[in-house]
Amino acid sequence: MNLETVFKNNENWVNEKLSTDKDYFKELGKGQKPELLYIGCSDSRATAEELMGAKPGEVFVHRNIANMVISIDLNVMSVINYAVDHLKVDHVIVCGHYGCGGVKAAMQSADLGILNPWLRNIRDVYRIHSTELNAIKSEEKKYDRLVELNVKEQCVNLIKTAAVQKAYRDRGLKVHGWVFDVHSGKLIDLKIDFEKYLDDIMEIYHLD
Repeated sequence: MNLETVFKNNENWVNEKLSTDKDYFKELGKGQKPELLYIGCSDSRATAEELMGAKPGEVFVHRNIANMVISIDLNVMSVINYAVDHLKVDHVIVCGHYGCGGVKAAMQSADLGILNPWLRNIRDVYRIHSTELNAIKSEEKKYDRLVELNVKEQCVNLIKTAAVQKAYRDRGLKVHGWVFDVHSGKLIDLKIDFEKYLDDIMEIYHLD
């Protein structure tokens, strides 16, 4: 995309908003009160707001390679803390997508340099679920299933955090796992059983 086109598109967008509401940006500048935190993949096809039909101010967004929630990644942990503790979001969503390059790379036996420590977290998901995954004969279906299982494991990682546990106890915050099907455009709810996962891990991961 030509960069001049980007600024022209922005100008057209501003004019479109002002044509329907002259105070649109005045109101936008007053602050944000999103109800959702969306943790998705950096893939250029998986745009958070567009696929949900969300408007500016409705969703707090964090994206990284393969929608990971890694406890020592200060970036994602800072986003979670700010969204949950300060913005008081009601829902936290981890959204993966079929055709994810990060997940596919993790399935390969290849040295990918700086990506190795990041992808190792996805390989750990494969290791945890290797019995199920190795029973799948189709590589494409195995790939799609690893995308889904990775979303579920990142939801578990969310549930392990103090911020999410406290917000659940205090005001009923919920965690959700979704997959975006790039082939159909549809969002698929994996129907994460938040309470069950919470009960399963509380013996070890309970944080007051």
